[in-house]
Amino acid sequence: MHRLLICLLSATALVGLSRAALAEGTLTVYTYESFTAEWGPGPQVEKAFEAECGCDLEFVSVADGVALLNRLRLEGGRTDADIVLGLDTNLTAEAKDSGFFAPHGLSDVSVDVPGGWSDEFFLPFDYGYFAVIYDTQAIDTPPDSMEAFLNGDYGKIAIQDPRTSTPGLGLMLWIKTLYGDDAPAAYEKLKDRVLTVTPGWSESYGLFTAGEAPMVFSYTTSPAYHMIAEDTDRYQAAAFSEGHYMQIEVAGMTTKGADNPLAAQFLAFMLSPAFQDVIPETNWMLPAAPTSEPLDPVFGKLVQPAEPLLFAPEAVAENRKAWVDEWLQAMSR
Repeated sequence: MHRLLICLLSATALVGLSRAALAEGTLTVYTYESFTAEWGPGPQVEKAFEAECGCDLEFVSVADGVALLNRLRLEGGRTDADIVLGLDTNLTAEAKDSGFFAPHGLSDVSVDVPGGWSDEFFLPFDYGYFAVIYDTQAIDTPPDSMEAFLNGDYGKIAIQDPRTSTPGLGLMLWIKTLYGDDAPAAYEKLKDRVLTVTPGWSESYGLFTAGEAPMVFSYTTSPAYHMIAEDTDRYQAAAFSEGHYMQIEVAGMTTKGADNPLAAQFLAFMLSPAFQDVIPETNWMLPAAPTSEPLDPVFGKLVQPAEPLLFAPEAVAENRKAWVDEWLQAMSR
């Protein structure tokens, strides 16, 4: 009887050890849905990193970037995430203050984003500029400024919710940058332009390409997809004279991930050509670190903002709730 009990206890211990070993060979990355889609970067990134690390990379996706931070807050210290990939600089100050992230500890990294980069918690994996994308078959002459867009009659636009989506937050901040205290009046004008507000980017862009709206809020790089993958110039970005709001997307290691050596390995891999080569023609953004080959010439034909518009992360952290409340109040009138 005692021998049987010892055997059972030993078997239980071995199962526990095997599970622990498996956990040590697994990296869990929270990100947004379009990243993990079959046409997104996720599948190629997973294959390349697993070949390098000999581990299991598991993606967990939510609708959009803001939803990532919301999920971490809901999970608290019980999160399974080792890495969170898909926040942007509009959220990094809040993310640091949450206490969910650990310093990445990487000092010898090559990063190339406008304005340079210095952050002990987060590293960029791509960047781009927000834009109004329009269907040339529905709109002959697009707006050439935010002012023209808000006051003109160009048809309806599909946009995203700033409470759940980083592009949605970007649109709100773009208008706030340009109009300051007069932003509520601009939001009210925007309301008349909006067909629908979706939780994330994927839903709104799907409505646009399905012909439900002649415009969608997206990125200056979005037309590159249609030019390269579909061989069409039909969808284009409107160049706004006031400038375009910039987005730098980042990844960070959670406090849980700090105990997993694969987390730091992934962040270093993220800035290597093996990851960065995948970004331009799957995530349709600009790489944040050197690639092994030049970008497709199509990227040189896109709208090139002269000067990026961007709030400091601390300013967004301090004001985001009040600004979102201001947005909601104006858009619901």
